[in-house]
Amino acid sequence: MIKKKRFEIPHTYVIIFALIVISAISTFLIPGGEYNKETMEFSYVDSSPQTWQVLTSFYSGFKRQAGIIVFIFIVGASFWVVNSCRAIDAGIISFLRFTKKLERYKFLNFFGINNVIIIMVFMMFSLFGAIFGMSEETIAFSIIVIPLAISMGYDSIVGIAMVYVGAHVGFAGAFLNPFTIGIAQDIAGLPLFSGIEYRFVCWIVLNIISLSAVLLYASKIKKNPQKSVVYTEDLYWRDKLDLSKDEVIEYKSGKSVWISFFISSIIILLFAFHYPLTSISIGGTQYNLPYLLPIIFIIYCLTSYFAILKSFHFYVLNLLLFTIIFLVVGVMGYGWYIGEISALFLAMAILSGIAASYSANEIVQKLLEGAKDIISAALVVGLAAGIIIILEEGRIVDTILFKMASAMESTGRAGSLGAMYLIQTVINIVIPSASAKAAITMPIMAPFSDLIGVSRQATVLAFQFGDGFTNMITPTSGVLIAVLSIAKVPYVKWFKLALPFIVLLIIIGFLLLLPTLFMPTF
Repeated sequence: MIKKKRFEIPHTYVIIFALIVISAISTFLIPGGEYNKETMEFSYVDSSPQTWQVLTSFYSGFKRQAGIIVFIFIVGASFWVVNSCRAIDAGIISFLRFTKKLERYKFLNFFGINNVIIIMVFMMFSLFGAIFGMSEETIAFSIIVIPLAISMGYDSIVGIAMVYVGAHVGFAGAFLNPFTIGIAQDIAGLPLFSGIEYRFVCWIVLNIISLSAVLLYASKIKKNPQKSVVYTEDLYWRDKLDLSKDEVIEYKSGKSVWISFFISSIIILLFAFHYPLTSISIGGTQYNLPYLLPIIFIIYCLTSYFAILKSFHFYVLNLLLFTIIFLVVGVMGYGWYIGEISALFLAMAILSGIAASYSANEIVQKLLEGAKDIISAALVVGLAAGIIIILEEGRIVDTILFKMASAMESTGRAGSLGAMYLIQTVINIVIPSASAKAAITMPIMAPFSDLIGVSRQATVLAFQFGDGFTNMITPTSGVLIAVLSIAKVPYVKWFKLALPFIVLLIIIGFLLLLPTLFMPTF
Protein backbone atom coordinates (compact mmCIF):
# COMPACT_ATOMS: atom_id res chain seq x y z
CA MET A 1 0.00 0.00 0.00
CA ILE A 2 1.40 3.34 -1.06
CA LYS A 3 1.42 5.85 1.74
CA LYS A 4 0.18 9.31 0.98
CA LYS A 5 2.85 11.90 1.34
CA ARG A 6 2.01 14.25 4.20
CA PHE A 7 1.45 17.86 3.26
CA GLU A 8 4.35 20.00 4.34
CA ILE A 9 4.02 23.71 5.00
CA PRO A 10 6.08 25.48 2.32
CA HIS A 11 9.27 27.16 3.43
CA THR A 12 9.03 30.94 3.75
CA TYR A 13 11.37 31.30 0.76
CA VAL A 14 9.04 29.11 -1.33
CA ILE A 15 6.03 31.25 -0.41
CA ILE A 16 7.84 34.48 -1.26
CA PHE A 17 9.05 33.10 -4.58
CA ALA A 18 5.49 32.00 -5.42
CA LEU A 19 4.21 35.53 -4.70
CA ILE A 20 6.94 36.99 -6.91
CA VAL A 21 5.86 34.67 -9.75
CA ILE A 22 2.18 35.61 -9.26
CA SER A 23 3.15 39.29 -9.32
CA ALA A 24 5.08 38.74 -12.56
CA ILE A 25 2.07 37.00 -14.15
CA SER A 26 -0.09 39.98 -13.11
CA THR A 27 2.09 42.28 -15.19
CA PHE A 28 0.88 40.40 -18.30
CA LEU A 29 -2.80 40.71 -17.31
CA ILE A 30 -3.08 44.24 -15.87
CA PRO A 31 -2.49 47.25 -18.16
CA GLY A 32 0.27 49.66 -17.23
CA GLY A 33 -0.51 53.08 -15.82
CA GLU A 34 0.98 55.99 -13.91
CA TYR A 35 0.02 59.16 -12.10
CA ASN A 36 1.57 62.46 -13.09
CA LYS A 37 3.62 63.47 -10.05
CA GLU A 38 2.62 67.14 -10.34
CA THR A 39 -1.06 66.99 -11.36
CA MET A 40 -1.75 63.47 -10.01
CA GLU A 41 -3.76 62.75 -13.18
CA PHE A 42 -3.81 59.11 -14.21
CA SER A 43 -3.00 57.87 -17.68
CA TYR A 44 -2.47 54.45 -19.18
CA VAL A 45 1.00 53.61 -20.42
CA ASP A 46 2.58 50.60 -22.02
CA SER A 47 2.95 47.83 -19.51
CA SER A 48 6.27 46.18 -18.89
CA PRO A 49 5.67 42.44 -18.44
CA GLN A 50 8.18 40.84 -16.11
CA THR A 51 9.82 37.56 -17.13
CA TRP A 52 13.44 36.86 -16.27
CA GLN A 53 13.18 39.82 -13.85
CA VAL A 54 11.67 37.28 -11.44
CA LEU A 55 15.25 36.23 -10.76
CA THR A 56 16.86 39.68 -10.83
CA SER A 57 14.24 40.90 -8.34
CA PHE A 58 16.21 39.09 -5.63
CA TYR A 59 19.26 41.25 -6.24
CA SER A 60 17.11 44.38 -6.53
CA GLY A 61 15.34 43.46 -3.31
CA PHE A 62 18.60 43.06 -1.42
CA LYS A 63 19.78 46.37 -2.83
CA ARG A 64 16.60 48.21 -1.82
CA GLN A 65 16.47 46.70 1.66
CA ALA A 66 20.24 46.91 2.25
CA GLY A 67 19.78 49.17 5.26
CA ILE A 68 17.44 46.82 7.12
CA ILE A 69 19.47 43.76 6.12
CA VAL A 70 22.69 45.24 7.54
CA PHE A 71 20.72 46.40 10.59
CA ILE A 72 19.53 42.82 11.21
CA PHE A 73 23.06 41.46 10.89
CA ILE A 74 24.48 44.02 13.33
CA VAL A 75 21.69 43.66 15.89
CA GLY A 76 21.80 39.85 15.73
CA ALA A 77 25.58 39.83 16.05
CA SER A 78 25.51 42.32 18.93
CA PHE A 79 22.98 40.36 20.96
CA TRP A 80 25.00 37.20 20.43
CA VAL A 81 27.84 38.83 22.36
CA VAL A 82 25.45 39.77 25.18
CA ASN A 83 23.96 36.26 25.21
CA SER A 84 27.35 34.57 25.11
CA CYS A 85 28.37 36.06 28.46
CA ARG A 86 25.04 34.87 29.91
CA ALA A 87 23.91 38.35 30.93
CA ILE A 88 20.41 37.71 29.54
CA ASP A 89 20.20 34.41 31.46
CA ALA A 90 21.25 36.14 34.67
CA GLY A 91 18.74 38.92 34.09
CA ILE A 92 15.84 36.57 33.40
CA ILE A 93 16.66 34.46 36.45
CA SER A 94 16.70 37.61 38.62
CA PHE A 95 13.50 38.84 37.00
CA LEU A 96 11.66 35.55 37.64
CA ARG A 97 12.81 35.59 41.26
CA PHE A 98 11.55 39.16 41.57
CA THR A 99 8.13 38.25 40.15
CA LYS A 100 7.91 35.36 42.63
CA LYS A 101 8.36 37.87 45.47
CA LEU A 102 5.58 40.03 44.03
CA GLU A 103 3.13 37.16 44.38
CA ARG A 104 2.69 38.04 48.06
CA TYR A 105 0.82 41.20 47.02
CA LYS A 106 -2.85 40.25 46.73
CA PHE A 107 -3.64 43.17 44.43
CA LEU A 108 -1.10 42.06 41.81
CA ASN A 109 -2.03 38.42 42.27
CA PHE A 110 -5.62 39.26 41.45
CA PHE A 111 -4.59 40.34 37.94
CA GLY A 112 -1.71 37.88 37.67
CA ILE A 113 1.94 38.95 37.75
CA ASN A 114 2.58 37.71 34.23
CA ASN A 115 -0.50 39.51 32.92
CA VAL A 116 0.75 42.76 34.44
CA ILE A 117 4.11 42.25 32.70
CA ILE A 118 2.47 41.54 29.34
CA ILE A 119 0.25 44.62 29.66
CA MET A 120 3.14 46.90 30.63
CA VAL A 121 5.45 45.74 27.83
CA PHE A 122 2.66 45.80 25.22
CA MET A 123 1.52 49.30 26.17
CA MET A 124 5.09 50.64 26.22
CA PHE A 125 5.66 49.53 22.62
CA SER A 126 2.20 50.69 21.61
CA LEU A 127 3.09 54.17 22.86
CA PHE A 128 6.33 54.06 20.88
CA GLY A 129 4.34 53.16 17.76
CA ALA A 130 1.74 55.86 18.41
CA ILE A 131 4.21 58.68 19.12
CA PHE A 132 7.16 58.19 16.77
CA GLY A 133 6.10 55.30 14.55
CA MET A 134 8.32 52.54 15.93
CA SER A 135 8.61 49.71 13.41
CA GLU A 136 12.11 48.60 12.39
CA GLU A 137 13.30 48.99 15.99
CA THR A 138 11.04 46.08 17.06
CA ILE A 139 13.50 43.72 15.33
CA ALA A 140 16.09 44.47 18.02
CA PHE A 141 13.65 44.28 20.93
CA SER A 142 12.20 40.95 19.75
CA ILE A 143 15.50 39.26 20.56
CA ILE A 144 15.08 40.39 24.19
CA VAL A 145 11.36 39.87 24.78
CA ILE A 146 10.87 36.50 23.04
CA PRO A 147 13.23 34.67 25.45
CA LEU A 148 11.50 36.48 28.32
CA ALA A 149 8.10 35.21 27.15
CA ILE A 150 9.46 31.64 26.85
CA SER A 151 10.94 31.82 30.34
CA MET A 152 7.56 32.95 31.71
CA GLY A 153 5.93 29.79 30.37
CA TYR A 154 4.51 31.21 27.13
CA ASP A 155 5.59 30.80 23.51
CA SER A 156 7.36 32.96 20.94
CA ILE A 157 3.99 34.18 19.62
CA VAL A 158 3.36 35.93 22.95
CA GLY A 159 6.82 37.48 22.72
CA ILE A 160 6.09 38.75 19.21
CA ALA A 161 2.73 40.07 20.38
CA MET A 162 4.26 42.01 23.27
CA VAL A 163 6.74 43.82 21.02
CA TYR A 164 5.83 43.70 17.34
CA VAL A 165 2.03 43.60 17.63
CA GLY A 166 2.08 46.19 20.43
CA ALA A 167 4.13 48.64 18.35
CA HIS A 168 2.04 48.12 15.22
CA VAL A 169 -1.31 48.41 16.97
CA GLY A 170 0.06 51.71 18.28
CA PHE A 171 1.27 52.55 14.77
CA ALA A 172 -2.20 51.85 13.31
CA GLY A 173 -4.04 53.79 16.01
CA ALA A 174 -1.41 56.50 16.35
CA PHE A 175 -2.26 59.98 17.55
CA LEU A 176 1.13 61.64 16.93
CA ASN A 177 2.98 59.44 14.40
CA PRO A 178 4.77 61.84 12.00
CA PHE A 179 5.28 59.10 9.37
CA THR A 180 1.56 58.46 8.86
CA ILE A 181 -0.55 61.27 10.32
CA GLY A 182 2.02 64.00 9.75
CA ILE A 183 2.65 63.24 6.07
CA ALA A 184 -0.99 62.46 5.24
CA GLN A 185 -2.35 65.59 6.96
CA ASP A 186 0.26 67.79 5.30
CA ILE A 187 -0.71 66.47 1.85
CA ALA A 188 -4.42 66.82 2.69
CA GLY A 189 -3.91 70.45 3.75
CA LEU A 190 -4.88 69.87 7.40
CA PRO A 191 -3.25 71.37 10.52
CA LEU A 192 -0.50 69.03 11.71
CA PHE A 193 -1.79 66.45 14.21
CA SER A 194 -5.24 67.99 14.33
CA GLY A 195 -7.99 65.60 15.46
CA ILE A 196 -5.71 64.17 18.13
CA GLU A 197 -8.58 63.82 20.63
CA TYR A 198 -10.56 61.27 18.64
CA ARG A 199 -7.39 59.52 17.51
CA PHE A 200 -6.44 59.03 21.14
CA VAL A 201 -9.85 57.44 21.77
CA CYS A 202 -9.25 55.11 18.81
CA TRP A 203 -5.82 54.20 20.18
CA ILE A 204 -7.33 53.28 23.56
CA VAL A 205 -10.06 51.14 21.97
CA LEU A 206 -7.61 49.28 19.72
CA ASN A 207 -5.26 48.59 22.63
CA ILE A 208 -8.04 47.25 24.85
CA ILE A 209 -9.21 44.85 22.13
CA SER A 210 -5.68 43.79 21.15
CA LEU A 211 -4.51 43.26 24.73
CA SER A 212 -7.62 41.21 25.48
CA ALA A 213 -6.83 38.93 22.54
CA VAL A 214 -3.17 38.60 23.57
CA LEU A 215 -4.02 37.85 27.20
CA LEU A 216 -6.59 35.20 26.21
CA TYR A 217 -4.06 33.49 23.96
CA ALA A 218 -1.32 33.76 26.61
CA SER A 219 -3.63 32.21 29.23
CA LYS A 220 -4.33 29.24 26.95
CA ILE A 221 -0.62 28.63 26.32
CA LYS A 222 0.23 29.03 30.02
CA LYS A 223 -2.23 26.27 30.93
CA ASN A 224 -0.94 23.92 28.24
CA PRO A 225 2.23 24.99 26.39
CA GLN A 226 1.83 22.10 23.94
CA LYS A 227 -1.25 23.81 22.49
CA SER A 228 1.07 26.37 20.91
CA VAL A 229 1.23 26.12 17.13
CA VAL A 230 4.96 26.83 17.41
CA TYR A 231 5.70 24.42 20.25
CA THR A 232 8.16 22.51 18.06
CA GLU A 233 9.85 25.66 16.73
CA ASP A 234 10.21 27.02 20.28
CA LEU A 235 12.48 24.10 21.10
CA TYR A 236 15.24 26.38 19.73
CA TRP A 237 14.52 28.95 22.45
CA ARG A 238 13.95 26.39 25.22
CA ASP A 239 17.32 24.81 24.48
CA LYS A 240 19.05 28.17 24.20
CA LEU A 241 17.44 29.45 27.39
CA ASP A 242 18.26 26.65 29.81
CA LEU A 243 17.49 28.23 33.15
CA SER A 244 18.56 25.07 34.93
CA LYS A 245 22.10 26.38 34.39
CA ASP A 246 21.59 28.91 37.19
CA GLU A 247 24.13 27.21 39.39
CA VAL A 248 26.92 27.41 36.80
CA ILE A 249 26.66 31.16 36.30
CA GLU A 250 29.72 32.60 37.97
CA TYR A 251 28.77 36.01 39.28
CA LYS A 252 31.95 38.08 39.34
CA SER A 253 33.50 41.40 38.41
CA GLY A 254 37.08 42.04 37.37
CA LYS A 255 39.35 44.73 36.01
CA SER A 256 37.93 44.45 32.48
CA VAL A 257 34.42 45.46 33.51
CA TRP A 258 35.77 48.67 35.06
CA ILE A 259 37.62 49.39 31.81
CA SER A 260 34.37 48.97 29.89
CA PHE A 261 32.60 51.24 32.37
CA PHE A 262 35.29 53.92 32.03
CA ILE A 263 35.18 53.86 28.20
CA SER A 264 31.36 53.98 28.07
CA SER A 265 31.23 56.84 30.59
CA ILE A 266 33.70 58.91 28.53
CA ILE A 267 31.64 58.28 25.38
CA ILE A 268 28.39 59.37 27.05
CA LEU A 269 30.08 62.42 28.59
CA LEU A 270 31.49 63.51 25.22
CA PHE A 271 28.08 62.99 23.64
CA ALA A 272 26.49 65.19 26.32
CA PHE A 273 29.05 67.95 25.69
CA HIS A 274 28.62 67.71 21.93
CA TYR A 275 24.81 67.97 22.21
CA PRO A 276 24.20 70.31 25.16
CA LEU A 277 20.56 70.82 24.16
CA THR A 278 18.17 67.96 23.50
CA SER A 279 14.88 68.76 21.76
CA ILE A 280 12.44 65.91 22.06
CA SER A 281 9.83 65.96 19.32
CA ILE A 282 6.42 64.59 20.30
CA GLY A 283 3.92 65.17 17.56
CA GLY A 284 4.29 68.71 16.32
CA THR A 285 5.63 70.01 19.63
CA GLN A 286 9.30 70.41 20.52
CA TYR A 287 10.36 70.08 24.15
CA ASN A 288 13.77 71.55 24.94
CA LEU A 289 15.51 69.50 27.64
CA PRO A 290 18.96 71.03 28.24
CA TYR A 291 19.80 68.77 31.19
CA LEU A 292 18.53 65.47 29.79
CA LEU A 293 21.89 64.00 28.73
CA PRO A 294 23.77 65.07 31.90
CA ILE A 295 20.99 63.49 33.98
CA ILE A 296 21.20 60.28 31.94
CA PHE A 297 24.99 60.31 32.39
CA ILE A 298 24.74 60.61 36.18
CA ILE A 299 22.09 57.88 36.42
CA TYR A 300 24.16 55.62 34.16
CA CYS A 301 27.27 56.04 36.31
CA LEU A 302 25.40 55.32 39.55
CA THR A 303 23.49 52.28 38.25
CA SER A 304 26.58 50.88 36.54
CA TYR A 305 28.65 51.21 39.72
CA PHE A 306 26.17 49.22 41.81
CA ALA A 307 25.67 46.70 39.00
CA ILE A 308 29.42 46.06 38.78
CA LEU A 309 29.59 45.46 42.54
CA LYS A 310 27.07 42.65 42.03
CA SER A 311 28.49 41.10 38.83
CA PHE A 312 29.62 42.04 35.35
CA HIS A 313 26.44 40.31 34.07
CA PHE A 314 24.31 43.04 35.61
CA TYR A 315 26.60 45.74 34.26
CA VAL A 316 26.03 44.32 30.75
CA LEU A 317 22.27 44.35 31.39
CA ASN A 318 22.52 47.95 32.57
CA LEU A 319 24.47 48.72 29.39
CA LEU A 320 21.63 47.14 27.41
CA LEU A 321 19.05 49.21 29.29
CA PHE A 322 20.84 52.48 28.54
CA THR A 323 21.34 51.41 24.92
CA ILE A 324 17.55 51.28 24.70
CA ILE A 325 17.23 54.64 26.47
CA PHE A 326 19.66 56.25 24.03
CA LEU A 327 17.79 54.60 21.17
CA VAL A 328 14.56 56.34 22.26
CA VAL A 329 16.32 59.67 22.88
CA GLY A 330 18.15 59.43 19.56
CA VAL A 331 15.02 58.63 17.57
CA MET A 332 12.85 61.29 19.21
CA GLY A 333 15.50 63.95 19.79
CA TYR A 334 17.99 63.61 16.96
CA GLY A 335 16.12 61.84 14.18
CA TRP A 336 18.20 58.68 14.39
CA TYR A 337 17.38 55.84 12.05
CA ILE A 338 18.78 52.35 11.45
CA GLY A 339 22.31 53.64 10.71
CA GLU A 340 22.74 55.33 14.07
CA ILE A 341 20.85 52.57 15.90
CA SER A 342 23.12 49.95 14.34
CA ALA A 343 26.17 51.86 15.59
CA LEU A 344 24.61 52.05 19.04
CA PHE A 345 24.13 48.29 19.27
CA LEU A 346 27.59 47.58 17.88
CA ALA A 347 29.10 49.80 20.58
CA MET A 348 27.05 47.90 23.17
CA ALA A 349 28.43 44.59 21.85
CA ILE A 350 32.07 45.74 22.01
CA LEU A 351 31.67 47.18 25.51
CA SER A 352 29.89 44.00 26.65
CA GLY A 353 32.70 41.88 25.24
CA ILE A 354 35.29 43.95 27.08
CA ALA A 355 33.29 43.61 30.32
CA ALA A 356 33.20 39.82 29.87
CA SER A 357 37.02 39.78 29.51
CA TYR A 358 36.87 38.73 25.87
CA SER A 359 39.90 39.44 23.72
CA ALA A 360 39.52 41.41 20.49
CA ASN A 361 39.59 38.17 18.50
CA GLU A 362 36.94 36.62 20.76
CA ILE A 363 34.63 39.62 20.31
CA VAL A 364 34.97 39.34 16.54
CA GLN A 365 34.31 35.58 16.71
CA LYS A 366 31.13 36.13 18.76
CA LEU A 367 29.95 38.79 16.31
CA LEU A 368 30.49 36.39 13.40
CA GLU A 369 28.59 33.63 15.20
CA GLY A 370 25.69 36.01 15.79
CA ALA A 371 25.65 37.14 12.17
CA LYS A 372 25.63 33.50 11.07
CA ASP A 373 22.71 32.70 13.38
CA ILE A 374 20.64 35.59 12.02
CA ILE A 375 21.45 35.16 8.33
CA SER A 376 18.10 33.58 7.38
CA ALA A 377 16.22 36.56 8.82
CA ALA A 378 18.38 38.98 6.85
CA LEU A 379 18.07 37.08 3.56
CA VAL A 380 14.31 36.74 3.68
CA VAL A 381 13.88 40.53 3.96
CA GLY A 382 15.67 41.03 0.66
CA LEU A 383 13.64 38.28 -1.00
CA ALA A 384 10.31 39.74 0.15
CA ALA A 385 11.19 43.13 -1.35
CA GLY A 386 11.26 41.43 -4.76
CA ILE A 387 7.45 41.27 -4.76
CA ILE A 388 7.08 45.05 -4.69
CA ILE A 389 9.87 45.53 -7.22
CA ILE A 390 8.16 43.25 -9.76
CA LEU A 391 4.88 45.19 -9.40
CA GLU A 392 6.64 48.54 -9.72
CA GLU A 393 8.82 47.52 -12.65
CA GLY A 394 5.75 46.05 -14.34
CA ARG A 395 4.12 49.52 -14.00
CA ILE A 396 0.85 48.13 -12.63
CA VAL A 397 0.81 49.57 -9.08
CA ASP A 398 -0.76 52.88 -10.16
CA THR A 399 -3.29 51.07 -12.35
CA ILE A 400 -4.45 48.97 -9.39
CA LEU A 401 -4.78 52.16 -7.33
CA PHE A 402 -6.71 53.99 -10.08
CA LYS A 403 -9.18 51.15 -10.55
CA MET A 404 -9.87 50.97 -6.85
CA ALA A 405 -10.41 54.74 -6.58
CA SER A 406 -12.80 54.72 -9.57
CA ALA A 407 -14.96 52.09 -7.91
CA MET A 408 -15.88 54.56 -5.12
CA GLU A 409 -17.66 57.08 -7.32
CA SER A 410 -21.11 55.46 -7.14
CA THR A 411 -21.23 54.85 -3.38
CA GLY A 412 -22.64 57.02 -0.56
CA ARG A 413 -20.71 58.74 2.22
CA ALA A 414 -20.39 55.69 4.46
CA GLY A 415 -19.77 53.45 1.47
CA SER A 416 -17.14 55.79 0.05
CA LEU A 417 -15.38 56.09 3.40
CA GLY A 418 -15.44 52.31 3.72
CA ALA A 419 -14.18 51.95 0.14
CA MET A 420 -11.28 54.34 0.81
CA TYR A 421 -10.43 52.35 3.92
CA LEU A 422 -10.60 49.08 1.99
CA ILE A 423 -8.41 50.48 -0.80
CA GLN A 424 -5.77 51.64 1.66
CA THR A 425 -5.90 48.24 3.36
CA VAL A 426 -5.44 46.33 0.09
CA ILE A 427 -2.73 48.68 -1.19
CA ASN A 428 -0.80 48.23 2.04
CA ILE A 429 -0.32 44.57 1.17
CA VAL A 430 1.83 45.54 -1.83
CA ILE A 431 3.12 48.94 -0.64
CA PRO A 432 3.88 48.66 3.10
CA SER A 433 5.74 52.01 3.19
CA ALA A 434 3.48 54.57 4.88
CA SER A 435 5.20 57.64 3.44
CA ALA A 436 5.18 56.24 -0.11
CA LYS A 437 1.53 55.26 0.14
CA ALA A 438 0.57 58.68 1.52
CA ALA A 439 2.36 60.40 -1.37
CA ILE A 440 0.50 58.25 -3.90
CA THR A 441 -3.00 58.05 -2.43
CA MET A 442 -3.69 61.22 -0.45
CA PRO A 443 -3.54 63.65 -3.42
CA ILE A 444 -6.36 61.56 -4.93
CA MET A 445 -8.37 60.70 -1.83
CA ALA A 446 -8.38 64.18 -0.24
CA PRO A 447 -10.06 66.07 -3.13
CA PHE A 448 -12.38 63.11 -3.76
CA SER A 449 -13.56 63.21 -0.13
CA ASP A 450 -14.61 66.87 -0.63
CA LEU A 451 -16.88 65.84 -3.52
CA ILE A 452 -18.68 63.10 -1.59
CA GLY A 453 -19.08 65.05 1.68
CA VAL A 454 -16.54 63.13 3.77
CA SER A 455 -14.13 65.21 5.84
CA ARG A 456 -10.45 65.14 4.93
CA GLN A 457 -9.74 64.29 8.55
CA ALA A 458 -11.79 61.10 8.19
CA THR A 459 -9.92 60.33 4.96
CA VAL A 460 -6.60 60.61 6.78
CA LEU A 461 -7.89 58.30 9.52
CA ALA A 462 -8.97 55.78 6.86
CA PHE A 463 -5.45 55.95 5.43
CA GLN A 464 -3.95 55.50 8.89
CA PHE A 465 -6.01 52.41 9.73
CA GLY A 466 -5.57 50.95 6.26
CA ASP A 467 -1.83 51.45 6.49
CA GLY A 468 -1.49 49.88 9.93
CA PHE A 469 -3.42 46.66 10.41
CA THR A 470 -2.25 44.60 7.44
CA ASN A 471 1.38 45.46 8.25
CA MET A 472 1.08 42.67 10.79
CA ILE A 473 0.29 40.02 8.17
CA THR A 474 1.58 41.07 4.74
CA PRO A 475 4.59 39.11 3.45
CA THR A 476 5.90 42.30 1.80
CA SER A 477 6.67 43.81 5.21
CA GLY A 478 10.38 43.39 5.73
CA VAL A 479 10.02 44.09 9.45
CA LEU A 480 7.39 41.36 9.94
CA ILE A 481 9.40 38.80 8.00
CA ALA A 482 12.54 39.72 9.96
CA VAL A 483 10.80 39.39 13.33
CA LEU A 484 9.25 36.04 12.37
CA SER A 485 12.61 34.76 11.15
CA ILE A 486 14.31 35.82 14.37
CA ALA A 487 11.57 34.10 16.38
CA LYS A 488 11.85 30.94 14.19
CA VAL A 489 8.10 31.21 13.49
CA PRO A 490 7.03 30.02 10.00
CA TYR A 491 5.09 32.67 8.09
CA VAL A 492 2.23 30.29 7.27
CA LYS A 493 1.67 29.47 10.95
CA TRP A 494 1.73 33.15 11.84
CA PHE A 495 -0.68 33.97 9.01
CA LYS A 496 -3.23 31.34 10.10
CA LEU A 497 -3.04 32.43 13.72
CA ALA A 498 -3.02 36.20 13.11
CA LEU A 499 -5.61 36.38 10.30
CA PRO A 500 -8.75 36.30 12.54
CA PHE A 501 -7.18 38.94 14.79
CA ILE A 502 -6.34 41.18 11.82
CA VAL A 503 -9.85 40.77 10.38
CA LEU A 504 -11.26 41.78 13.79
CA LEU A 505 -9.05 44.89 13.85
CA ILE A 506 -10.10 45.80 10.30
CA ILE A 507 -13.79 45.57 11.30
CA ILE A 508 -13.19 47.61 14.47
CA GLY A 509 -11.32 50.16 12.35
CA PHE A 510 -14.36 50.58 10.08
CA LEU A 511 -16.67 50.98 13.09
CA LEU A 512 -14.35 53.65 14.48
CA LEU A 513 -14.48 55.48 11.15
CA LEU A 514 -18.26 55.73 11.07
CA PRO A 515 -18.60 58.29 13.93
CA THR A 516 -16.37 60.69 11.96
CA LEU A 517 -19.22 61.12 9.45
CA PHE A 518 -21.28 62.82 12.18
CA MET A 519 -18.54 64.79 13.93
CA PRO A 520 -18.59 68.41 12.73
CA THR A 521 -15.17 69.17 14.22
CA PHE A 522 -13.44 66.13 12.73
